[in-house]
Amino acid sequence: MSESPPTTPVCYRHPGRETWVRCTRCDRPICPDCMREASVGHQCPECVAEGRRSQRPARTAFGGGAAGRAGYVTKTLIGLNVLLMLISIASAGGGDAVAGGGLGGLLGGGTPLTRWGSVLGFASYQPFGAPHGVAADEYYRLFTAMFLHYGIVHLLLNMWALWMLGRTLEATLGPLRFLALYLIAGLGGNVAAYLFSAPNAQTVGASTAIFGLFAALFIIMRRMGRDTSAVVPVLVVNLVFTFAVPGISIAGHLGGLVIGALMALVLAYAPRMRRSVFQATGGALIVLALIGLTVLRTSLLLG
Repeated sequence: MSESPPTTPVCYRHPGRETWVRCTRCDRPICPDCMREASVGHQCPECVAEGRRSQRPARTAFGGGAAGRAGYVTKTLIGLNVLLMLISIASAGGGDAVAGGGLGGLLGGGTPLTRWGSVLGFASYQPFGAPHGVAADEYYRLFTAMFLHYGIVHLLLNMWALWMLGRTLEATLGPLRFLALYLIAGLGGNVAAYLFSAPNAQTVGASTAIFGLFAALFIIMRRMGRDTSAVVPVLVVNLVFTFAVPGISIAGHLGGLVIGALMALVLAYAPRMRRSVFQATGGALIVLALIGLTVLRTSLLLG
């Protein structure tokens, strides 16, 4: 009795295609269209997908993942600042909201939106009017001020810096850690402006957060052992600009720089074990300290 000749295997996904190649993981026959290169041999699409699901996503030394490389937070922050600039101009009906103010006429003037959201200690919008400001329970100003600007030039300068710094830091830290850094640095700068500026002075701008990003970039690059010689001159120029040009909130810029540096130290030097817990706790402690300083300043203004 003669034996029947062996049949040629066919691809498990394409039964009409003969193949002698098998998946190195599940041993099923696969045709050239289904082959996926692996470290050894080839795998089928299902095994490749299963391997990706079970593989732990790569993380940077600071906890950032692949999502940070897309720069979604940086782009969203820029979009939000631009949107609020348009609303600010519309609230003023044009006029000098775009330009004609400080810095030789390059900056814009105040608008109803900036008056509502600026860092203002304790004052009234008109003589003998009702008091307004952070000390009058308008604590939201410490947050909103970092998203408002005096005119297009003010906005463009800050958004250019955010675009240059934000993409690098977001890719390194990841979206959530970068957003926390930005917001805490901006809050720190605005609290410093509240602490050290005249009660009736109004300040707005993303510069408080931007200076925090400058400090963070320097610290994180040092932590990674990279050359920081390109960062220092830019930071020095911005500091000189802060002290030399009238009308700039020195306290706000320096406050953002200091708090951004502190937050960056927390993010950069967190121990690998329980890294996220350490970073979250450190950020929370910085915020609590800023809240305490705000309460102290309010009590002094109202006392």
